[in-house]
Amino acid sequence: MINVDTTPIWIDSAEQLAELCARWRQQNAVALDTEFMRSRTFFPQPALVQVGDGERCYLIDNLAIKNLQPLRELLLDTSVTKIMHSCSEDLETLERLLGAIPEPIFDTQIAAALTGMGAGLGYAPTVKELLNIDLPKSETRSDWLQRPLSDAQKNYAALDVAWLPLLYGVLVKRLREQERLEWLQEDCAALVAAARNPQPPELYYQKVKGAWRLRGKQLAALQDLCTWREREARLRDLPRNHLLKENVCMNLAQQLPQHKATLAQPGLEGRTLREHGDTLLQIIASASEREEIPPRLPQPLSRRQGEWLKLLRQEVNAIAELEHLPPEILVRKKELEVLVQAPRPELQGRLEGWRGDVIGKPLLEVLKTLRDEEGKGTSIK
Repeated sequence: MINVDTTPIWIDSAEQLAELCARWRQQNAVALDTEFMRSRTFFPQPALVQVGDGERCYLIDNLAIKNLQPLRELLLDTSVTKIMHSCSEDLETLERLLGAIPEPIFDTQIAAALTGMGAGLGYAPTVKELLNIDLPKSETRSDWLQRPLSDAQKNYAALDVAWLPLLYGVLVKRLREQERLEWLQEDCAALVAAARNPQPPELYYQKVKGAWRLRGKQLAALQDLCTWREREARLRDLPRNHLLKENVCMNLAQQLPQHKATLAQPGLEGRTLREHGDTLLQIIASASEREEIPPRLPQPLSRRQGEWLKLLRQEVNAIAELEHLPPEILVRKKELEVLVQAPRPELQGRLEGWRGDVIGKPLLEVLKTLRDEEGKGTSIK
């Protein structure tokens, strides 16, 4: 019988927090979640931290408690596993709040996928599937920065951690039976590493739609414009597109305007143009004089590469079915495209770990066969 008290316990004093954190550090694992707001800011605004110890649910009011050091120490205590669900944004929120990223973590969404339940399952469906408990989702768009929180908000926040310890127990057992616990640990360690090392501002231009069309001075301008936008958005704590839309950066890089009169366009007019026009012209002018030009980005797949991609995806689907895993958990489409486009494909990134043996090496064998057939002039059927 499931025996968890889901009544939320409100924590708003440093003394309460210190006492509880000392207790939680004596456990092997605790459930962890956050509530935050982000509609008008670049960074998440931490509004609440939830902790579940398997018996009770605690809501930590980070807006009221000045000394959060005990919580930070709990997050950094490697003897305590932090159980979370789909935790990427929570890791970012905790880093913003405490300057720390919890380690080790156990992401129940990844764990569920690795046991064959499906990729990207939400918390409520996972609880329903494994514990046969229905969860309400009525407060997902609440204003979590308001005080006091409503009872409905508190109850919802408590339920977000109430069942995580039980999910953890079920999923650890399944992963051990399937000999995939190390897979989960590897993927969760990769999440922590990614949270600690976010993509540098200098590389954000690679995400711009159609950037592969640019070369030379245009690509240099796009890189510098996107770098400025990323740094300025962080400095001002504004969403990127509130500062300057992505398509405006692309247009400016293509046009390389030299005068303020030629800058104006939809998305760059009025106050935005007056405030940033001179800066943007300076960035474009400097980029045009750069000696080091970024290498051209990969173009869309050719017809031949598209055919190879289809064959690789067939291999992925076959292995996924054999392993009782969702194909998405094995390899991403972008990773397949990189393998197809590389002159000398090799395993890197996520494909270097457990995926290397399960899916990476078979994919390289398929590619080798295709390249050998191409060299012999054999057509692909």
